[in-house]
Amino acid sequence: MTSTGTKIGRSRQTALAPISSHSLKVMAAFAAIYTIWGSTYLAIKIAIETIPPFLMAGSRFLVAGTLLYSLVRLRGAEKPTAAQWRSAALVGPLMFLGGNGALTWAEQKVPSGLAAVLLSIIPLWMVLLHHLELRRPLGRRLILGLALGLAGIAVLVGPRALLGGGRVLPAGAIVLLLGSVSWAVGSLRSRRAAMPKSSLLAASMEMLTGGAGLLVLGFVTDEGHSMAHTATSGASLLAVGYLVCFGSLLGFTSYRWLLSVTSPSRVATYAYVNPIIAVLIGWALGREPLTARVLVALGVIVTAVAIIITHQATDPAERDIPPTGECPETGV
Repeated sequence: MTSTGTKIGRSRQTALAPISSHSLKVMAAFAAIYTIWGSTYLAIKIAIETIPPFLMAGSRFLVAGTLLYSLVRLRGAEKPTAAQWRSAALVGPLMFLGGNGALTWAEQKVPSGLAAVLLSIIPLWMVLLHHLELRRPLGRRLILGLALGLAGIAVLVGPRALLGGGRVLPAGAIVLLLGSVSWAVGSLRSRRAAMPKSSLLAASMEMLTGGAGLLVLGFVTDEGHSMAHTATSGASLLAVGYLVCFGSLLGFTSYRWLLSVTSPSRVATYAYVNPIIAVLIGWALGREPLTARVLVALGVIVTAVAIIITHQATDPAERDIPPTGECPETGV
């Protein structure tokens, strides 16, 4: 090979190397948010077997928020202002106290896979609330998506004779639906709140304020007393560690990085992959039943979410709407 040919070959390798490396990073990040966030539902189920739900969730977010806040500040982020902390004190409780707190409490009564299926309707609330806020008509496609989402919920909470077992108890379903609305409201509010430029710093502040609210709720509901009389298992402690390190830190940072290198609509595909992963993991590892009711509801709701997300990807007026919130993982 001539020197010219060698130089051309080397230049091609140099040009291709970053693309290959970048593609691998993108695939790894998507694998993280697909599998890790899908697995957090079962991890929560294991964690609350011997740890009260609100104290578990509060401790988890305080630890994760403290670690993330310290890391970001050490890397040079500016100290948050009092106004930014006030904003975080509003958004954090809406998302983590109302949203994740509802999930954690409901998993005492609802299988983890079914909880994931119900919470996958968050994109529907996001679009509905945004349109109500702007007083914009929904359009046929969005109405279809919303109708399908509600139909999927009806399948899960309908009479037992409808499709056999796997029915969600009304109390658990109501709490999960209220939690999904709280998460959606907090996510929309976070877009207008006075928060730091660093999205990671903002997220850490939201986790800290939301985690603090969860701890307060735990003590108000006397969870500390019940925890004092219950031995905490090693499995629960490992599950909490997994939620902190993988669910709240690795998964979340992967999501934030993906938002900076690819389209929001592509990142939002986690919203209809996560419930599938959660249902399969709950069935395979948690011995949760995989019934016709679960499969039908999963298919209907995932289709509804896909309609909503693909509509946002093609409608320029909708592209700035975060399909599932600023911090997407309701199992965070």
